[in-house]
Amino acid sequence: MTDIAITRPPSASLARCELTYLERERIDIDRARRQHASYESLLESLGRRIVRLPQLDDQPDAVFVEDAALVLDELAIVAPMGAASRRAEVPSMEAALAKFRPVLHLTPPATLDGGDVLRIGRRVYVGLSRRTNETAVGQLTRMLRPYDYEVAGVSVGGALHLKSACTAVSDDAVLANPAWLDLSAFSAMEIVHTDPSEPWGASVLRVGDSLVMAAGFPRTAGLLRERGHRVELIDLSELRKAEGGPTCLSILLTADP
Repeated sequence: MTDIAITRPPSASLARCELTYLERERIDIDRARRQHASYESLLESLGRRIVRLPQLDDQPDAVFVEDAALVLDELAIVAPMGAASRRAEVPSMEAALAKFRPVLHLTPPATLDGGDVLRIGRRVYVGLSRRTNETAVGQLTRMLRPYDYEVAGVSVGGALHLKSACTAVSDDAVLANPAWLDLSAFSAMEIVHTDPSEPWGASVLRVGDSLVMAAGFPRTAGLLRERGHRVELIDLSELRKAEGGPTCLSILLTADP
């Protein structure tokens, strides 16, 4: 079995990205590409083989590949994305995933971004956000029932996606900014709060025994290290201007070689 990370280089049009909660700032595309390359190198050092999709210069947000699909052990799911301007990203992602998984589809009026989906064991948490709706939760519930997954909707506000506000740091604990989501769905989990001064610090990518975290949240990183976690910090400052973080820059999966 091979551990894979699917990525896509930043597009030339990244500066025209969709923004919901951040003010638009100038993005240095060359620096963004260097940061993205460093991110890929870090994943490689953590045992992932990079599967790099073609650059889509006419799709500003295409570097955020996680949003284009949901990948589980048994299957992959694609859906109409919450921002209509991003839906042209899906066909090339579907073609890539079809090499590794059967691909199923959610249908309108469902909308779903992969950044709103947090899978922990057999439980799939789905953020109800500006990008993902109740119809998607209902379709996912029916689609995943034969695979013994339990689907739970989570109300999200203040952040673009669920995984901007809450991510898994172990099989039984999540890191969360409690101001941005309803944590009642996680009552069976241990909840670690981000430092109040670092509201954007909840997005970490779990890769094996490591947590990949964007630089700029030293107090939250220190809290995780005090709890025994190995934290790998990486500069994603240009990509963060586009409301991106470490989770949305890749899709992790295991596949037969």
